[in-house]
Amino acid sequence: MEKHTITATWDEIPEDADDLALVRGGYRTYLCFCGKRLPDRASAELHALETQQCTACLGSTTEDVVPGYSQTCTACAGTGRRKVQVTWNLAYAEAERMITPDVVRTIIAPMREPFRLSQVADAVRDALGLPVGRLPVGPRVREILRRLEAAGELILVSAPDEMLRGPSVVLYRDPYWQHASG
Repeated sequence: MEKHTITATWDEIPEDADDLALVRGGYRTYLCFCGKRLPDRASAELHALETQQCTACLGSTTEDVVPGYSQTCTACAGTGRRKVQVTWNLAYAEAERMITPDVVRTIIAPMREPFRLSQVADAVRDALGLPVGRLPVGPRVREILRRLEAAGELILVSAPDEMLRGPSVVLYRDPYWQHASG
């Protein structure tokens, strides 16, 4: 059986690079353990799909967020397999249907002090009677809280836990929000 894990390599930026994305992040090429060279992300994802590998981490089990920082793949729970990724996608779609912005607003409405993402996720899970691990509650709640923040309903009051590439790429592990006044 052939192994199909795809790795990305960061090459030097070509002298004639005029694409700003290339200049900022370097140039990526992809190589599969089976020996196939893949010129871009789209061809790497297609090869991963054809070989039943996760199309987010390309079978490697880790996501490269930025050069020098990676984390366990959230799309396939670090398995590198397509079946787990599809199962997670279906669970996330179900979470989107069940956990609406109105549900989250109802949960956070009585909270007067700053509240953590984990507090809200646990409260949503309890309110909907969901067992732990049934649905990706935390990621869905985080998405809604960020949307409410963008709409001006909430204010993020946490400092980043880690700065990955200066102030433009930061990591929050369990951030705090509070209601925007007025």
